[in-house]
Amino acid sequence: MILKKISLSCQTLVRFCHSNVKWKDRVFSGIQPTGTLHLGNYFGAVSKWVQLQNENREVIFSIVDMHSITLPYNTKELEKNVLLMAASLIACGIDPEKSTLFLQSQVPEHTQLSWVLGCLTTMPRLGQLPQFKEKSSTLKDVPLGLYLYPVLQAADILLYKATKVPVGEDQIQHLQLAHSLARTFNKRFGDTFPVPEVLIQQNCSSRIRNLRDPMKKMSKSHPDPRGRIEITDEPDVIVEKVKKAVTDCTSKITYDPENRPGVSTLLTMHSLICGLLPEEICEENSLLDTGRYKHIVAEALVEKFTPIRQEILKLIDSPEYLSKILQEGQQKANLIASNTWQEVASKIGTIPSN
Repeated sequence: MILKKISLSCQTLVRFCHSNVKWKDRVFSGIQPTGTLHLGNYFGAVSKWVQLQNENREVIFSIVDMHSITLPYNTKELEKNVLLMAASLIACGIDPEKSTLFLQSQVPEHTQLSWVLGCLTTMPRLGQLPQFKEKSSTLKDVPLGLYLYPVLQAADILLYKATKVPVGEDQIQHLQLAHSLARTFNKRFGDTFPVPEVLIQQNCSSRIRNLRDPMKKMSKSHPDPRGRIEITDEPDVIVEKVKKAVTDCTSKITYDPENRPGVSTLLTMHSLICGLLPEEICEENSLLDTGRYKHIVAEALVEKFTPIRQEILKLIDSPEYLSKILQEGQQKANLIASNTWQEVASKIGTIPSN
């Protein structure tokens, strides 16, 4: 998989602040514990994390549970989902020996830095962000946490002085806020934070659509669970979901995301698993109709995710082990977070400088 560097302003190249500081290369990314990972999560984020980890970079990954409480939630479900997410990430290839994996709420400096950064931005700036507009449009009473969500996200990144952040395209404008806050803080208080490069995966993972509603992307928010393939789905469930996937009246297999989103999603998933371009897969299966091709896609998905599913189930039965992994990750994260907060607190005047 190829990672593409883009800027948040022109979407071509990220430039660092004018600074003489040489920042240590460090990757940070976070994921909410909102249930089982689906294929969009896996190919759009987690597989990228594993790649970065295996490049021997310093990588820090957080299960961002504080972001999960911005809207009403079930406390028991959240506790369960934290362990499920930890198990899922490890089963997908995140190695606690190579990466720092921890729970956001266990490092209090996240919220401390979030308050400081919140004092450097404005209400109109936060109100412009598209995700806030989208989620708040259906709410009568908008929680303040939903409004401040991007500030906490910026704090997550800047707290670890991350130089690279792998994100989905839907998070680009939130990262733009993190860039702005880093520059504002540095200008006012001196060089403290790098402005991180944004890493976007240059493959077709963003084109994984809902199997039942191919005009929409695969997501957990869609009411029909048959539209998404979860990495813990049993083999017969995967086969049935692929079999029932909406395509169109044309039996020939062609890759045309705009005009044929249904069959193109099948090709996208197959491409991401086997490593071939969708066009190459079309050529290899030119004699098949979509019905027979669905069986090939289902078999590839079952082969790919059955071992991952089995490992998740094994890890879920060892909650003490998962808690130990997160605790060890917290200790590693604390070392960086504490040092950054001490530096910030000294510069803003809340503790005396030496």
